[in-house]
Amino acid sequence: MPDLAPWRASVDFRRLWISGLISNFGTFLTFVALPVQLKELTGSAAAVGAIGAVELVPLVVFGLYGGALADAWDKRKLIVWTEAGQGLLSAVLLLNALMPAPAVWPLYVVAALSSALFSVQRPALDSLWPRIVAHDHLPAAASLNSLRWTVGGVAGPAVAGVVVAYAGLGWAYAADAATFVVSVFLVVRIAASPASHEAAKPSLRAIAEGARYAWGRKELLGTYAVDLAAMFLAMPLAVLPFLADELDAEWSLGLMYASVPAGAMLVSLTSGWTSRIQRHGRMVVLSAALWGLAIAGAGLVGNVWLVLLFLTMAGGCDMVSGIFRAAMWNQTIPDELRGRLAGIELLSYSVGPTLGQVRTGGFAAWLGVRSAVWSGGLLCVGAVGLLALCLPKLMTYDVRTNEHAVRLREQRAAAAPAEAA
Repeated sequence: MPDLAPWRASVDFRRLWISGLISNFGTFLTFVALPVQLKELTGSAAAVGAIGAVELVPLVVFGLYGGALADAWDKRKLIVWTEAGQGLLSAVLLLNALMPAPAVWPLYVVAALSSALFSVQRPALDSLWPRIVAHDHLPAAASLNSLRWTVGGVAGPAVAGVVVAYAGLGWAYAADAATFVVSVFLVVRIAASPASHEAAKPSLRAIAEGARYAWGRKELLGTYAVDLAAMFLAMPLAVLPFLADELDAEWSLGLMYASVPAGAMLVSLTSGWTSRIQRHGRMVVLSAALWGLAIAGAGLVGNVWLVLLFLTMAGGCDMVSGIFRAAMWNQTIPDELRGRLAGIELLSYSVGPTLGQVRTGGFAAWLGVRSAVWSGGLLCVGAVGLLALCLPKLMTYDVRTNEHAVRLREQRAAAAPAEAA
């Protein structure tokens, strides 16, 4: 079972966890409703995949700058204001959906702005967890945060499929906007989290400093590269509406979107074993390769229930990778650099899926939907294997002996008596 130590020890962890659970549920409603609406308005797989293209530039620019902001500003304030902004964007989607003839361009504009806000918020959120959770509890916190995401990822798409089919797109967007209101109420109640006195002010020089540190940590580079390759080559979500049509199972669309987070949730619910694993890098590589194999299986089979099974298996593998990536990041990166490194991490696990939507949509228009899915899965397996050969420090990483993990563990232990006093 999951280790609940972070939940019991930190009231701020509980508030932030519940806030994320609620807002994630609403976000996944829109995650399903937006491509469905684009499919209805355009009928084009390439147009749906283009969502990733308009999200890419804000993701890169604001992800890197958002990391510098997270190191220099109060993290709680950044989270509050970006949550409020996301709520306003959901309201814009609602208004567009209620128009007699909804326009296509607002969907792309909102996707781009939402990507920018997400990119500013996520480094602040990721760098806040180590401040409110004890060092030894960080792997457990990563598992619980994964569980929070997967609960919303399962419930949101499953509910969205029903809501969109029977109540309409407007209800999905309205529910998403309401969840952000509740989320903001919870986040404002956590303690302030001002910048560390060692933190650099937001600037290109500060961003470059974080990039130099990341480049010097080959085991961290390995986690970024493996996840980027897996998500770019084997992310099938953009074509799921077309895959459901091709399998003559339109009713299964919500289940398809829910299957990946459902697999992730199963891993999160049984994640107690992750605290006993010490060689995190090997688990990142193995689970990323298995993700690719599962996605290839989803593209090769012609039965919708087998597709759902393979997507669920893929989600479980992706969650294992995510848990151990987060553990490596949180247990080795110093506090004054955590925001900027979180910005780089954001690119590794967000740019890949964003570009992956474009790749899959383009391949589907060229080769067909199922070919686009299974070919990406096999390419993922090959790329992950090549990266494992090229980055030996990732494969030999051991949290017990890694110099950065040992140093940070000693610093947290030395600071604990002062914080208690």
